[in-house]
Amino acid sequence: MDRDQIVAWVRDERLSLADFFAELDEHEWAVNSLCSGWTVHEVLAHVTLSSKDTLWGTLVGIVKARGDWNRMNADQARDHAARFAPTELIEQLRESAGSARTAPGAGPLDPLVDMLIHGQDVARPLGRVREVPAEQGRAALDYVLRSRFYGARKRLRGIRLSATDTQWTAGDGPAEISGPLSDLLLIATGRSAGLAGLTGSGVARITADL
Repeated sequence: MDRDQIVAWVRDERLSLADFFAELDEHEWAVNSLCSGWTVHEVLAHVTLSSKDTLWGTLVGIVKARGDWNRMNADQARDHAARFAPTELIEQLRESAGSARTAPGAGPLDPLVDMLIHGQDVARPLGRVREVPAEQGRAALDYVLRSRFYGARKRLRGIRLSATDTQWTAGDGPAEISGPLSDLLLIATGRSAGLAGLTGSGVARITADL
């Protein structure tokens, strides 16, 4: 896939997410997101860091978190949220929108997945709808299903996935799951919130695994 196209997608998604955050009311920043233990404010802080991470910073962070990648991300997000108000973080997100930089070890599509998924992480608990663009969503899902990082290959083995809001299918097996791209992305990245929009014989198995 063309890297310039991916960078353009990431830029557009960052700017769209910044616009989304700019519309939130003051009380919404403290609402818990779909990321366990993270507020909406902390998710915003996290997405501003994807273009700022360095190898040294990651190594220091992982040591402090005693080797726990998720704990490191959570600690960094909370620290950054404590230092900056939402309005400042929104500006940081806009300023870095066109950056092609990725976190150490990440691929070109990881920032796109990050923006699409974290957009759902904050929108759904707030009762807001955030659409997933079809072309970007298909590319993100294909990548998540190939990647070892997200655990989707094991989680969705033997299940055929079909999107109901665009032309996209993946996987094979006796079980099937159908639903919007946003919900398929959520379950592919291990979020049970996506189950509500899914149908098919594979839903029961995924429900037990999430």
